[in-house]
Amino acid sequence: MKDYHCCATCKHLKIEKKGSGIAYMCGRLGYPTKTNYKFNCWDPKEHIKKLMATRNEK
Repeated sequence: MKDYHCCATCKHLKIEKKGSGIAYMCGRLGYPTKTNYKFNCWDPKEHIKKLMATRNEK
């Protein structure tokens, strides 16, 4: 989990393209985030869960 636990692998991450660049938002918490941030509400995307399972990480 330590290698995957960050906003970039969370199913709640929302990416918005804006004129000034890209904005990352947490759809669950409702505020801006960065891909390398970590929160206790992290819920990995399905392909990350499978990858963790194949590497026996829980």
